[in-house]
Amino acid sequence: MAERLSGKRIFLTGAAQGIGLAIAEACLAEGAKLFLVDRDGALLDKTVAGLAAQRGSIGHATADISDGAAITATVLRAAAEIGPINALINNAGMNVFSTPLEATEEEWNRNFDVNVKGAWNCSKAVLPGMIASGGAILNIASTHSFTIIPHTFPYPVAKHALLGLTKSLALEYAGQGVRVNALAPGYVETQKAIDYWNSFPDPAAARANTMALHPGGRIATAGEIALAAVFMISDECPFMNAATLVVDGGLSQLQHPA
Repeated sequence: MAERLSGKRIFLTGAAQGIGLAIAEACLAEGAKLFLVDRDGALLDKTVAGLAAQRGSIGHATADISDGAAITATVLRAAAEIGPINALINNAGMNVFSTPLEATEEEWNRNFDVNVKGAWNCSKAVLPGMIASGGAILNIASTHSFTIIPHTFPYPVAKHALLGLTKSLALEYAGQGVRVNALAPGYVETQKAIDYWNSFPDPAAARANTMALHPGGRIATAGEIALAAVFMISDECPFMNAATLVVDGGLSQLQHPA
């Protein structure tokens, strides 16, 4: 069976752990060449060492996606190591949860610097090459991009903006062979989720409450989100553009828990 990502040279951000690591593993398994980026250099080095046993070419660099100049230089380095980038997965992001009047200016700025500006910095750096030869950009958004959970301000504001960025770039460059889409996970069992449950006096009860919100009684694994990412970055959906694929087990369609 042909590898689904053969010929893909993927620039993947936020790759050291969680959903990013799961996407890296899935892409390698499908024959992609990868260049992994994360701001945690020590953790990224450990991740790359762990992936080394898998087939595929892996480059990596420590970088802050909010720094446009650093990202431009990193994309050039990636192209030199694995070849011209023809797929970008903007996975890096950060949670900033507060209430509107309690959120600080620093929280607001960092939220947008990472969750929106960072995705734009990476897109801007790879777009010239993609316009010349075609390519795909996938923004890892969230169900926060179109629903609101109280007390999570200003995170959903940035995630709504990320969908705007996705649609704007998709329509701007559709005629030049570039597809831009978004993937919106709901709850995913990552270390962040585990840390959240562990912040409660009864972590097991907190976990059970999260599961009970969902029609299927469970949340996604990082690997399940990665499978969707592989499909969207592959050539299996060549006419999908300016679209958002929701992977949340049906939660966002539920009017209220049963």
